[in-house]
Amino acid sequence: MTTLEIMGQNAKQASRVLMNAGAKKDAALYAIADALRANAQQIIAANDIDIENGKAAGLTESLLDRLRLSEERIEGMADGVTQVAAQNDPIGKVLEGRTLKNGLQIEKITVPMGVIGIIFEARPNVTSDAAALCLKAGSAVILRGGKEAINSNKAIAAVMRDAIEQAGLPRDCVALIEDTSRQSATELMQLTDYLDVLIPRGGAGLIKSVVNNAKVPVIETGVGNCHVYVDASADVKMATDIVFNAKTSRPSVCNAIETVVIHKDIAEAVLPSIKAALDTKNVEIRGCERTKAILGDSVIDATEDDYAREFLDYILAIKVVDSIDDALDHIAKYSTGHSECIVTSDYESANRFTAGVDSAAVYVNASTRFTDGGEFGLGAEIGISTQKLHARGPMGLNELTSSKFIIKGNGQIR
Repeated sequence: MTTLEIMGQNAKQASRVLMNAGAKKDAALYAIADALRANAQQIIAANDIDIENGKAAGLTESLLDRLRLSEERIEGMADGVTQVAAQNDPIGKVLEGRTLKNGLQIEKITVPMGVIGIIFEARPNVTSDAAALCLKAGSAVILRGGKEAINSNKAIAAVMRDAIEQAGLPRDCVALIEDTSRQSATELMQLTDYLDVLIPRGGAGLIKSVVNNAKVPVIETGVGNCHVYVDASADVKMATDIVFNAKTSRPSVCNAIETVVIHKDIAEAVLPSIKAALDTKNVEIRGCERTKAILGDSVIDATEDDYAREFLDYILAIKVVDSIDDALDHIAKYSTGHSECIVTSDYESANRFTAGVDSAAVYVNASTRFTDGGEFGLGAEIGISTQKLHARGPMGLNELTSSKFIIKGNGQIR
């Protein structure tokens, strides 16, 4: 057996223990949180190596920000684990029940997925987030992070595995693949004997590769080519504030916007205001001809590729359109189905937008940065599902479960 097959076999065995772990799951989660805090300096030392390697490799500042850990961020990771522990157990819930005419009693209940594989990129906090969510949902998890965060991930995983074991559960409830080669990713995608589902978290390239190559069932998450449409009736200050927040509060995350679509009737009033705000963060604007005519030569010509890209950086594409229908067409063409927003004071426009946009989260007069399990009041989430099967939107504990039917009789035969 290969190293990964052995890891899969161990995870499968651990998952059978987790199925009926009950309160031990919470004990393990609180132990993980305490261990993260106690070993913060050790984790930061490992992260420092990743940061230096990232700088040497030419990572952008926004990508380095995703990679960087501090005492505050590790405290946030620990808090996130305790928040998961405090949530209700998603396993064993009765979703529906009925008695048939023949006397059979049927219940549909929630059950663990089994073994979940997660492939992610340069965000080491995903290591603890994913492990905590899967553990609470009764599933073992095999994590495969990117090479940029390998030292951080190894330190975090080692701390978590020790804590889980001390809490009386198998340490293989959480496993980390330390080989960051393409071969290990490919093998994980094809680990059908042990994995029940595979969840990629990262950029468009990673997710496309997993979807195209995996033999294990995949839940797509994360790619966020998100839009704000500024309607003709929009309040200029509100539009400016929403665009500024949605682009610059944290440009490296999937719920940050990449394109602003603006109705021609408000373009001359709102574009200078938006640009003035974005200039304070040195955001590069790539716009259409009408955008350039209003804002001048500081705007770079937008290409077809710019409207389709998830920049994950201080770069914003802008398109001026003739109507809300044109805006809907533009979003339909380029959106990844994550999050879109309309800024408007017109009730009919708001309704047309929410009905006409086919994305997991559709906003009226609010920043797309709220697309997050915690912000939605759902608790921590494994990612934002942009597909329509099984789960869509923030994937919290309930979305990490499956279901089964339990049928009770008294001798019925068919």
